[in-house]
Amino acid sequence: MSLFGILQTSATSLDAASLGLQVTGNNIANSNDPAYIRERLIQSAQIGGRQGNLVLGTGVKVDGIQQVVDKFLDERLRSATSDVASSDAQADAYSKLESALNALGDNNLSSSMTNFFGSLQDVLNQPEDVSVRNIAVQKGQTLTQAIGRLDGQVRALHDTTNNQIIGLASDFNNLLADVARLNVQIVQAELGGNSHSDAVGLRDKRADDLSKLSEIADVRSIEQPAGDVTVYSGGEYLVTQGTFRKINVVTDIQNGLKTSQLQINGINSPLVSGGGRLGGLYAARDNVLGGFLSGLNDITKTLINEFNKVYSGGQGLTGFSQVTSERGIANTSAALDAAGLPFTPTNGSFQLQVYDTQTGQRTTTDVRVDLNGLDTDTNLQSLAAQLDAINGIGATITADGKLQITSDSPNVKFAFGTDSSGALSALGINTFFTGAGSQDIGVSQTVKSDPSKLAFSSGGLGEDSKNGEQLATLLTAPLASQGGGSLTDAYDQLTGNVAAGSQSASAAADGFRSFQQSLESQHMAISGVNIDEEAVKMIEYQRAYQASAKVISTVNELLQTLLNL
Repeated sequence: MSLFGILQTSATSLDAASLGLQVTGNNIANSNDPAYIRERLIQSAQIGGRQGNLVLGTGVKVDGIQQVVDKFLDERLRSATSDVASSDAQADAYSKLESALNALGDNNLSSSMTNFFGSLQDVLNQPEDVSVRNIAVQKGQTLTQAIGRLDGQVRALHDTTNNQIIGLASDFNNLLADVARLNVQIVQAELGGNSHSDAVGLRDKRADDLSKLSEIADVRSIEQPAGDVTVYSGGEYLVTQGTFRKINVVTDIQNGLKTSQLQINGINSPLVSGGGRLGGLYAARDNVLGGFLSGLNDITKTLINEFNKVYSGGQGLTGFSQVTSERGIANTSAALDAAGLPFTPTNGSFQLQVYDTQTGQRTTTDVRVDLNGLDTDTNLQSLAAQLDAINGIGATITADGKLQITSDSPNVKFAFGTDSSGALSALGINTFFTGAGSQDIGVSQTVKSDPSKLAFSSGGLGEDSKNGEQLATLLTAPLASQGGGSLTDAYDQLTGNVAAGSQSASAAADGFRSFQQSLESQHMAISGVNIDEEAVKMIEYQRAYQASAKVISTVNELLQTLLNL
């Protein structure tokens, strides 16, 4: 090889060392960027040239500048990030739900139920004292307010969670659009896969976007030979080359609650949400908060129905002159068990007692509620007709489908007795609680206005307290509607599930986070910038450059010597 050949060989070394220093400097400059992926210079020996019987090297060739990545590890890391985001969303929902339960303090639901049923025991001790009855009514109001507050707070959490789901759509669409744009830029920069160098900066940004997408939803990505990535949700593509499918928000109303879902535009297929923050928010909204609301509503419905069924068959200290049912029926000719009432009556009967206050005479009539399905079942019209036929009272149906019973004379009062059909409770006649669930439970205005009508007697107006005895023990009594459990058991199970779910969610979040941190450490060890390592490489490239420059200097001296001959 001639001296000029040596100069060319050394020149390639200078170029390689210079590029190596540039890559190292770029790594160091971006060392504090967590999304930056470390680069390395790929170089190889150039094909040698023959000189006589010898094959001499012709220097070094720079093949490209590539990012140091483990694609399998990065995919596992994105999956772990998705799991962490999902578990964090659920753990946060449990934490807020526990705070809502604790925020009630001394007025929590358990204490309110205990205080209410305790006040019923006080009435048993002084059944003739109207002031004691009034305290029981007030305790009942406190209980219904506690239920309403808790229901309202959890519904607010449900709405907030649903709004967070809606907000994810915009973030997700922005990221999809960014990945599609970066796909085009990367393909152009890398010459459609024909370049041996990675599109520095562009790939870093796209990798960061893919991580953020995985944090939101359960997605996977596949890199194509040209350098672009295709992003999938389940079996549906979200991004391909430079195009993407927009995510739409579809909102429905279920049980009075807004329920939104993210769907892929054009095919109306739901965005797969097994993991990611979206999956966690779905689970938090539907299972954690929605499940609690459903459980609270079931307990409240049981309280209303079971208490009212016993209560409606009792009498207070004074009778009624007029009663209007709480609930109306749109189709008054429909059988009562198919009329759309929140509580369904059954085949049976109830008693109606008519009192003549002048003579002291009491007449008791059994009112049949025929719901056996064998013949013409009782509807509101036929029930009103039965009642209207009883001497001393009249019965009509109001314009809004409510049953109204009125005494025929100021000297006539009426009350109700044993109800085996549940019709009085279903219609809302002579009941203590109003409403049909945790959202609208209240106390009857009749008993609030006149506590003397608190129905504690079963033998007539002010005769005994046997009905009150049943009411006072209802909190801990086994109920068929609860599978033999009591109201106390049901509430304890509901709150116990929240505590257990919170612990489980927190433990799962900690476990996923620990695994993610382990993968993150591995990722940083491979793709992150280590200043010490870069410093060593910088010295290596510096010395290679200096040595190559020395060779060139030496060859230059030799050429000067030749020229001076």
